[in-house]
Amino acid sequence: MPGRLQELDDEEYRLDTAIVVDGAPIVSEKKVETLTKVLKKLFSEAGRLKEDGFSMPLGEDGKSKGYLFIQYETPEQADAAVRKLNNKRLDNKHTLLVNKFTDIETYGADDEEEEYEEPEFGDYVEGEYLRSWLKEPNAVDQFVMFKNEDVGIYWNRKGEKPEPVVTRSKWTETYLAWSPRGTYLCSIHHQGVQLWGGANFERKARFAHPGVQLIDFSPGENYFVTWSREGIQLPPDDSPLRAHLPFTSDDEGKNLVVWSLTTGLPVRSFSSLPDEQNKKMNWPAFKWSADDKYLARVVPGQQIFVYETPGMGLLDKKSIKVEGVVDFEFSPAPVKGTAKKGQSDEFVISYWTPENTNQSARVSLMTIPSKEVIRTRNLFNVAEARLHWQSEAAFLCVKVVRYTKTKKSTFTNLEFFRLNEKNIPIEVVELKETVLNFAWEPAGDRLVIISTPDAPPSLVPVPRTTAAKGALSGPSKTIVSFYGLERSKGTAGQFRSIASVDRKAANSIFWGRKGRFVVVAAVGGTSNNTGELDFWDFDFEGEKQESLAGSEDVSANLILMTTGQHYQLTDVAWDPTGRYIASSSSIWGHALENGYRIWDLRGQLVREEHIERFKQFLWRPRPPTLLSKQQQREIKKNLREYSKIFEQEDLAEESEASKELIAQRLRALEEWRAWRKVVEAELAAERNGVVPLSLRDLDDESDVIEEIVEEVIEEKEEVIEN
Repeated sequence: MPGRLQELDDEEYRLDTAIVVDGAPIVSEKKVETLTKVLKKLFSEAGRLKEDGFSMPLGEDGKSKGYLFIQYETPEQADAAVRKLNNKRLDNKHTLLVNKFTDIETYGADDEEEEYEEPEFGDYVEGEYLRSWLKEPNAVDQFVMFKNEDVGIYWNRKGEKPEPVVTRSKWTETYLAWSPRGTYLCSIHHQGVQLWGGANFERKARFAHPGVQLIDFSPGENYFVTWSREGIQLPPDDSPLRAHLPFTSDDEGKNLVVWSLTTGLPVRSFSSLPDEQNKKMNWPAFKWSADDKYLARVVPGQQIFVYETPGMGLLDKKSIKVEGVVDFEFSPAPVKGTAKKGQSDEFVISYWTPENTNQSARVSLMTIPSKEVIRTRNLFNVAEARLHWQSEAAFLCVKVVRYTKTKKSTFTNLEFFRLNEKNIPIEVVELKETVLNFAWEPAGDRLVIISTPDAPPSLVPVPRTTAAKGALSGPSKTIVSFYGLERSKGTAGQFRSIASVDRKAANSIFWGRKGRFVVVAAVGGTSNNTGELDFWDFDFEGEKQESLAGSEDVSANLILMTTGQHYQLTDVAWDPTGRYIASSSSIWGHALENGYRIWDLRGQLVREEHIERFKQFLWRPRPPTLLSKQQQREIKKNLREYSKIFEQEDLAEESEASKELIAQRLRALEEWRAWRKVVEAELAAERNGVVPLSLRDLDDESDVIEEIVEEVIEEKEEVIEN
């Protein structure tokens, strides 16, 4: 059979248009027709099937055999089918394996031996460990800094000047980004994207996408998305450049590409929405579930598309049509109580629709993948809504900006959906001001909001994690409010205000990675913004603050530790361990006072550098901990004991450093004393008429060269009259 494959050159029987599919369900004769319709529809999504191009062999008992043959009209369509549908999960028990028919040539050539011979394997070569920086014994973090045309990666060691790991010039053409778990450093170039990793940051992968401008990784680093305003253009088929682009004719003209980091190949490409081509791109274009299993995209006013990895097909083969839909958000974790019998808890997407003539505004919660709506909330007089998930998906806060009856002003409601309670009750907190910013405590039930009494509803500054052109602007007066959940005898009550303070021009909230500590800052803004940073501690270990009297049921002891300043502040970011926070002023935001500062969690300035043409400062992220929740609880329980050990180590380190410094100074002092003794001896010898030792090597008959130096002591000029 293999020897005859090359003889079939007739256009009708071109083997490069055919694919072989394994893993299909084995069904009875009665269900063959239904299965045929399902599979034909599925594979028709990749291209047009030839007439009589679908063949599913049956056994003598009429059952299907679990494999089939499909022939497309063009080789490109067959390639697209392999790329899009290989490893496609048909249902919970069946995953399709799709291969080109011509692959038989690779494994079934005539020169193959009839008897199997075990292949010889070379010695195992262990690949480079891409997370070697985590082995640092003191859990020191790394950061990348981009200045002028130079990029450097440094260790952030306490009390020391940053220690470089590697430095390179012109490492990127635009900007840099870390993958979410810190495995890769990503550089952006006109030709595409490159990923770097390992101890010496060698190149690990490259992805060709001409004109790429934006990138976004999936949470688990299995996929990432690239976007270019220019659609993909393919060179002619006979061009040698075609071999360097991993795209097919189906990708031509598309702007968005989803890549697999495992294979290094595109999984699927998409076109930008019409509004995104003409206006600012809404980024990220896709929102991911935390397990990388689903990604979704909204077409405003029409529908939500939810795709399933790795096949990248539509979930249940159809979109979620929601008339008027504005925005949606994936829950950051599966929601407790959403599991069906024998299955695990599901993710939830929250979405909202505005009012129209026949219907009020509405917030809805839908489980994924079952697509069951588990809660809705009708809203009235809505100007705008924002969706804020708590990090453990225990709460969803919907910030609703509403018009007053006269519609001349606005106020804000915070609608709290309590997802871990029966029937998902909703608590409403009404505020007189317009809320500009909102942030949950990581893994907690406390929150911080920034509001203003006179801001229009469209003014919603968003804290930035990377520098960007332009600056945020906002009202001159803002109010920072702190909220927490009441707990009486272990039972969760209502959300209560802990404290409120007036802060000038504050617009951004930055929680520490582990919670408890939060920085409220004035980022960007007008040229006279002094860049104030307020360092707050929610669990101050001291007497209860007098200002918190009456809030005993709320687990908090809030205190303002200090206020720092960073003129022309453009970016603020906590390190992964929550011990340090970096503030920076990028040339992308302001042309003057560029550089960065590092503060400890109490707001004490640790390091400051003024750097011309400074661009980026990015902490290297860390992957999630491998410790179980029980182990983490044990560590927190014994934290005081660990703290004593750490303090002793710090004292020993400081003492060791002091010993080295003292020893160095003593050596210098002894050297100086020895030199002084020699000089004193020479001076004494000179006074006694003895030739100093340092001059005894001179020959008595050596020539003496005298040099006469004339010096004008005084010069006077007189005029003599005749």
